[in-house]
Amino acid sequence: MKEFLSKIHCVDDSILENYLSYWETYSVPQKTIMTTTGSTQRYLYYVLEGVQKSYYLDQGKQHIILFLYAPSFSGDPGSFLTQTPSKYYIETITKSKFLRISFEKHNQLMQQYRPIETLFRKAVEQLLVGVMQRHHELMAFNIETRFKIFAKRSPHLLNLISQKDLASYLRIDATNFSKLINTICI
Repeated sequence: MKEFLSKIHCVDDSILENYLSYWETYSVPQKTIMTTTGSTQRYLYYVLEGVQKSYYLDQGKQHIILFLYAPSFSGDPGSFLTQTPSKYYIETITKSKFLRISFEKHNQLMQQYRPIETLFRKAVEQLLVGVMQRHHELMAFNIETRFKIFAKRSPHLLNLISQKDLASYLRIDATNFSKLINTICI
């Protein structure tokens, strides 16, 4: 995790070590709902192992927003940062192992250490850029291009995630997704 955070923003080792000392290990079985709509995200998670999905339900149908996997943060960042109820579900696709820190401790350490606050401001900036890129891909590209971009960026997920979930994430009808995966060279 130290290497991951250092790529976002360089923080003095003693400050970073102190901050990281408050993170605890947390394991979750596959197909566990970690966050539900209406609940407030009390922990920030860092993925060590496993894959999770973030989604919302509309008329009982899952609409997948993103997949979360190592090395990255996991959970609903909006709910965590604002301590407001989530609009989304976070569910483990595979058995998952995390490091986690409570909102209270994270907030206390950000107030205590300006470099930690800067680190997370930069992390949120990166998140925003990623959300804008994803929005652009969904709005500007056809289904074949969206699939190719995903397959190039995250080929390892093609074997870990069901075609139904991948189709939902890419906003492709499941039948069309099945045709794409069988006809496009990856």
